[in-house]
Amino acid sequence: MASKTDDAPPADTRDALDVLEAEAKEWDKDAEIDRILNAFRLNAYAILGLKPGAPESDIKNLYRKKSLLIHPDKTKNPRAPDAFDRLKKAQTELMDEKHRALLDEAIADARMLVMRENKWTVDSPETKTADFERKWDEKTVFVLIENEQRRRRQMKAQMQEEGREQRKQDEELEQRKKKRQHEEDWEATRDQRIDSWRQFQKGKSGEPEKKKKKKLKPIG
Repeated sequence: MASKTDDAPPADTRDALDVLEAEAKEWDKDAEIDRILNAFRLNAYAILGLKPGAPESDIKNLYRKKSLLIHPDKTKNPRAPDAFDRLKKAQTELMDEKHRALLDEAIADARMLVMRENKWTVDSPETKTADFERKWDEKTVFVLIENEQRRRRQMKAQMQEEGREQRKQDEELEQRKKKRQHEEDWEATRDQRIDSWRQFQKGKSGEPEKKKKKKLKPIG
């Protein structure tokens, strides 16, 4: 009867299989890193590879699985750190209720725009096709870019307004400082001004009174 040792493949065969398995795993890591970095950056669902509206449990589980797969300590791929950071950012955004609500709204708007442009309804068979999914993805990119541009314009306007307000506050502060300094300087010279006035009055009172000249009456 053959032993288990006899049934095992030769050592060189096992080594070859290990090498092939390691290469396959590394290929999977490289492919996932490429997918993440090629995904649209403003769509956290796309970065994680999730459908819109995925439950929170799916977000956590998939993030954990993918983060272990592409972790920079577990692959030699030089782009792994960038992909890992982007994956982490996407997970953080989807776990933020406010950010996720805005993203869901944008994706829903994109779907509605596609149906409106093509005069489809929610019951139209076209909305169940791969072509619709492609158009939806493209429109989602368009809507998210528009929203981001709007957000940046609003932020720029807000920063400009805050800058004007800050300059106004700085000017008011400078005016108050000048006024306070003037009052302090005036108070600091108070005794000196009083002394000067007293000396002036003293000198004035010590002068002899000048006699008024009598006007001569004309003769004749």
